[in-house]
Amino acid sequence: MNRVSSAYLASYVLSLLGNSIAGVVLPLLVLQTTGSVLATGAVAVASALPAALAGLVMGVVIDRINRRTASVLTDVVSALAVAALPLVDATVGLALGWFVLFAVLGSFGDVPGLTAREAMIPGITRAGRMSAERLLGLREALGAVVMLAGPAAGAALIAVFDGVTVLWVTAATSAAAAAVTMLIPRSAGAVVAPSKRVVLRDGWHALIRSPFLLVTTMLSAGLVVVLAGFQALVLPVYFTLQQRPEMLGLVLSALAVGLLAGGGTYAAAGGRGPRRTWFLTGMLITIAGFGAMATLAGPWFVLGAAALVGLGNGLFGSLLGVLMVERIPDALRGRVMGLQNSILTLAPALGMGGAALLVEGGGARTGAVVLALVWLVTGVVAIGARALRDLEPQLVGSPR
Repeated sequence: MNRVSSAYLASYVLSLLGNSIAGVVLPLLVLQTTGSVLATGAVAVASALPAALAGLVMGVVIDRINRRTASVLTDVVSALAVAALPLVDATVGLALGWFVLFAVLGSFGDVPGLTAREAMIPGITRAGRMSAERLLGLREALGAVVMLAGPAAGAALIAVFDGVTVLWVTAATSAAAAAVTMLIPRSAGAVVAPSKRVVLRDGWHALIRSPFLLVTTMLSAGLVVVLAGFQALVLPVYFTLQQRPEMLGLVLSALAVGLLAGGGTYAAAGGRGPRRTWFLTGMLITIAGFGAMATLAGPWFVLGAAALVGLGNGLFGSLLGVLMVERIPDALRGRVMGLQNSILTLAPALGMGGAALLVEGGGARTGAVVLALVWLVTGVVAIGARALRDLEPQLVGSPR
């Protein structure tokens, strides 16, 4: 692994680590400052909606300017938005309005930053002399490590320092991600001069007209919806009824361990064998995992099912990343991926809202069974889709 690949993966880990720590610290800080659970939810909504909008708008920018530059700028925006909170606290004092303001400003760094990094992958594989299979498998595995370490680090920091102080750590990780990205040569983020005006609707047209992009976007959104429903509603209710609320945190750990195994396996061996086999294996494992989870047969059985879901996701998720690199034309990559990431940003709300209605009306088991059926249908559609039958490498052209 040369400097380019190492810098890319390090910047990805640092950015994700900052978001993981902030995910623990910010809700607690809002709750401590306002004393209102409703206010905490309001800040979450205030960041999600602008993040989705920013993903759409910034996709155009990412197709116009050097993508390394775009990645650096988005990390700087994230760092400044977080660093502003302790500065405001030290001068005029924090209130709900400040949290909402900087949540909105910070959203212009989160989804656009993810899109910029994804759009840069073809340049990284060329400059880093690493296959897309290995790079994306390693990225999935490292992301799983951060899923394990990030929340734990946030909790440990909160135990030692006050929440405002910990925000400096979060800002520093985003700033460090920007600095490490600067080690990547500008040529890796270069965009081809567009032959026509770069407009947002071209990304919509590419997505709508491509069976491949429609099915893969549906697949990714379906996974996010089902996972959000389980993690935010079904499992908290189940573990509470079992008088084992402490087990809820272990679900994320089990999921991350499975994701680490799946991503690591794909990084090591993803270039061997038919891609269709990798895809089917990953899909069938996730279907089995969600099916087992839906039984709610026991706390430890549910944790094992979560590990299965992570394993399958690590296998087919890494492959989908490779396919995106190969099949989305470079000139459209920012807009198409920005649109996809915006959809995935809003998808958890659908999963949580739907699960809330199911659990309220029929209990945790009903919610679990319906969510598992949603994923079963999604998986069957994806497995049978003509657009996902031939997954072998192709020349990049208009997405099919």
